[in-house]
Amino acid sequence: MTVLERLKLELANKEYFSDAEYTTFLQENNLNANDTYNKSTMQRDLLYTVVDILEAVANDVDLMRKVETEFATTSEAIKYLNDRIERIKNRIATIPGSDEEYSNVALLFYKN
Repeated sequence: MTVLERLKLELANKEYFSDAEYTTFLQENNLNANDTYNKSTMQRDLLYTVVDILEAVANDVDLMRKVETEFATTSEAIKYLNDRIERIKNRIATIPGSDEEYSNVALLFYKN
């Protein structure tokens, strides 16, 4: 599965943007849309991309209308998106970053 396909899966195959725009979001988070997805090395950046996309949707009234079809009102859609963004950020917080692992070890040996 490519990174772009995995991104779309994470977005429940909602077509908020074109593939070219999704590719730009991925590139901004250091991912290549055509690479084979590797969860152990790419999950954190992919989730950051999902957050960026959902925030862009939440900030665009026209895109919000696409989401609104699932909800009674725009405010319900915004609440849902904000809740989902928060849940994804919580997921990201549980994924150790490569630099975080080393910085925690360094702090163990730091003397003031």
